[in-house]
Amino acid sequence: MFGPRLRELRTGAGLSLTEFARRLYYSKGYVSRVETGVQPPSVEFARRCDAELDAGGTLAALVPIDEAQTPAPPEDDDDGIWTMTMTPDGRTTFALVRRRDVLLGGAAALATLGSRPPRSGLGDDQLAHHRSFLQSVRALGQVTPASQVLPIVVGQAQSLRGMARAGVARPQVGVLSARVAEFAGWMAQESGDNEAASWWIARAIRIARETGDRHTVAYAFVRRALLSMYQGDARTTVELAQQAQSQPGTPPRILGLAAQREAQGHALAGDYDRCMRALDLAARQLDVARGEVDDGPTIGTSHVPDPVAVVTGCCLYDLGRPGEAAEVLDRELPRIPATAVRARLRFGVRQALAHAAAGDLDRACALTTSMLDQVATIDSATVLTDVTKLAATFRRWHTHPGVRALDPVFGRVLYRGA
Repeated sequence: MFGPRLRELRTGAGLSLTEFARRLYYSKGYVSRVETGVQPPSVEFARRCDAELDAGGTLAALVPIDEAQTPAPPEDDDDGIWTMTMTPDGRTTFALVRRRDVLLGGAAALATLGSRPPRSGLGDDQLAHHRSFLQSVRALGQVTPASQVLPIVVGQAQSLRGMARAGVARPQVGVLSARVAEFAGWMAQESGDNEAASWWIARAIRIARETGDRHTVAYAFVRRALLSMYQGDARTTVELAQQAQSQPGTPPRILGLAAQREAQGHALAGDYDRCMRALDLAARQLDVARGEVDDGPTIGTSHVPDPVAVVTGCCLYDLGRPGEAAEVLDRELPRIPATAVRARLRFGVRQALAHAAAGDLDRACALTTSMLDQVATIDSATVLTDVTKLAATFRRWHTHPGVRALDPVFGRVLYRGA
């Protein structure tokens, strides 16, 4: 269906095959093979055609996305026993032993599960240190592989669980515990473990509901939407983002972050108008939020000065408008602090992708060269998703000297664990 429909729209717009291919920065041969059905189109190509022919997402809708399975929210179960294991080479894994499994395992394990830490009168001091610790760990997560940060976050979550069971400042501990669990979910996703990420997000929602923390409940839906977005699931991304916005008592900051995520879902679906409306709403809500004071840890990114602007650049790329995306990201990337390495890489790889897709290979190669060493160091699963797309985009110009020079570097970054 795609090839004939593309040819119909292209000829209807009065564009020759040569001119159309030139505008898209694809070869004439590739476009011809797609139109005749010899070669299936990529999702990125379909979006570029949509944007160039102003097709409103109809072409992109004809190309199925090969979606990985988004983990379903885990069943609402008790916490059980958490274990972290470390191999001699430093790799760590998180595992949960359910309470029902512990009961089958004997009285010794059950005794461990039922133990209680001593009560303490220093709850306020402990909480203050835990809040400061979470902020420090979030900063560490910007410059350190998530797999190395996750054990630290799990340790803090366990400590807070002990405080809550001891009756120390229970409501405040609950709010902080929910925020720590949400961050653990992000670190698990960045480590490439979507199942663990889903578990931690579900835990954040449960704790937040138990303690009346409606803010974290709403934001956890935004986090779930992020999982769906990286699976290419536009519909679920939009639905979860809208669910976050429908939660009662949601503050402007979370409403803004949810609208921002909704825009990204619309961009994946090729719906330019809905995407722009959601981005406008996000900007308005986040402007309101800047005048408010939040006593708890910051929800969402605290390292990007204007998150709506950089997300706009990412959306424009997904909408098949790489030239516009490159302009926005060129303007916004220098504003992100150099210490926010993870954030700079997430949006910097998109910046390189946009320049490559727009045909500015020299700029794309220069940007990529400056980042790939850090990509290998930070080891982010979400960043590597876009690096894989970038490598595939560069292969369209495999004879370009800059692209040839990057090929072995891509190999080291993408296949070092193979």
